[in-house]
Amino acid sequence: MEFFIQLLVNGISIGFLYGLAAMGFVMIFKSSSVLNFAHGELLAAGAFIFLTLVTWAKVPVFFAFLVTLAGSFILGFIVERLFLRPLIGEPLIYVIMLTVGLASIFKGLMLLIWGGNLYIYPDFLPSNLSIQWGNIHIPPVYVVAIIIGLFFLTLFGLFFKYSSQGIYMRSVADNQTASLSLGVNVRRVFALSWAIAALVAGMSGIVLGIINGINVHDLSSVGLKVFPVVILGGLDSIGGAIIGGLIIGLLETFTGGYLDPSLRDVIPYIALVFILMVKPYGLFGLVEIERV
Repeated sequence: MEFFIQLLVNGISIGFLYGLAAMGFVMIFKSSSVLNFAHGELLAAGAFIFLTLVTWAKVPVFFAFLVTLAGSFILGFIVERLFLRPLIGEPLIYVIMLTVGLASIFKGLMLLIWGGNLYIYPDFLPSNLSIQWGNIHIPPVYVVAIIIGLFFLTLFGLFFKYSSQGIYMRSVADNQTASLSLGVNVRRVFALSWAIAALVAGMSGIVLGIINGINVHDLSSVGLKVFPVVILGGLDSIGGAIIGGLIIGLLETFTGGYLDPSLRDVIPYIALVFILMVKPYGLFGLVEIERV
């Protein structure tokens, strides 16, 4: 039972990070119908920016975290403004292939600057954050992952419900043409979606880097796990992204704990196939009906 609870907490912690990263992916898709194949590279970029600030620039951890989030936010704006905006109105396949190219460019730049080695963050989390309950030990990083996940979920929930920009983003996601006719600046919404997605990806990269270390290839591959998460929850459902992230995180953790660690990357995709056989639009995706 203790082993089960240990795996449960670890799975929830990882699942929150997957869900938050997937939420940024869904935001881009809902607002602009773009599948962002560079999401994993944005995640890795945030982790390496934080590493540079903490280890090389010797910036205090809290300020380095804030600067990394701000830098990721700005990077998302730049990517949308320089690369995506000129393709507005072009066939969707052009935009998707652009994100594939951006993924290769970002990965190549990170390999050029930091190489393919594994980096470890300095141990800066206070030990009193850990939780000890009998033989169950929850390391500080998993506690921090849950706290950060809940904080950002609450923050974005309030943002989408009460802020004007959040309401604009929801309206554009529902109907771009109607939003444009009502005076909503759709291009600004696109830029904000990319910026927030990059910010969330960078934050997830930092926490995943604390858990597993930082490697360009490993963190970039995490972006591939965003796809089963968002498809599982529904491509157009932000809440579904969180639920999908938790499901994938728990499946990975329990598979590695009870079956075989080598299967932990396979089981989520098997579960995804079975769920989509029953729910083709994901657990919370909207069913689209075309009348002809």
